[in-house]
Amino acid sequence: MTADPGTQTAADAATQPEYSVPALEKALDILELLADDAGGLSQTAIAEATGRRVGQIFRVLTSLDRRGYLMRDRQSGLYGLSTMLFDLAHRHPPLRGLITAATVPMRELADEIRQSCNLSVLDAGRVRVLAQVESPADFGFRVRVGALFPVGGTATGSVLVAGAAEDVRRTLAGECDQEELAHATRHGHVRRHDALQPGITDLVVPVTGAAGTTVAALTVPYIATTFSGSREDDVLAAARRAAERILP
Repeated sequence: MTADPGTQTAADAATQPEYSVPALEKALDILELLADDAGGLSQTAIAEATGRRVGQIFRVLTSLDRRGYLMRDRQSGLYGLSTMLFDLAHRHPPLRGLITAATVPMRELADEIRQSCNLSVLDAGRVRVLAQVESPADFGFRVRVGALFPVGGTATGSVLVAGAAEDVRRTLAGECDQEELAHATRHGHVRRHDALQPGITDLVVPVTGAAGTTVAALTVPYIATTFSGSREDDVLAAARRAAERILP
């Protein structure tokens, strides 16, 4: 019996070559390629890496740039991902779910240690702050939600890279302090005294997903003053417990 073409399912259609959309496939190949590159690629390099000619991807690159998905450096001509995909992901339930899951543990952590804390993820080779809970005490160190920091300039970056998927780690490991990266890999945390902010020590622990990789990092910018209610080691232990509650 011959099937009625009008009853063909989407799954059937997806398996047939004539239903492919070449321009869409080029765009997705480019986005996936640049997602694994931290430094930006030229038009020629993108064409070679995706197995296409420059003329085949020129209009796709122009459209992605115009729509804000790519950033093109006007001097070098290199293309890189913008934060547009991050913005889309931020509206997507999994990322919202991470923030929702972190809210109560972070709030209770701040109440327990009387210090601020924040949650960060890797975003196109940089550290992006997703959530912040301020200290209930009269003092605390605040980090703006949405702020971006270089991976190599933060203890948070070392923890995120140490537990990342192998391809991400391979790409970003060179930007990190190697001793700090090794410590994060072995011990599952980083403790860094902030050279620019005297009296502050960043205490960072990973938030681990079901696959065993680090999904996010929980950071306590610990303020060491005579008013601090908890010892540094106790704060680190409390941060570990909170991170385990975010994604148990």
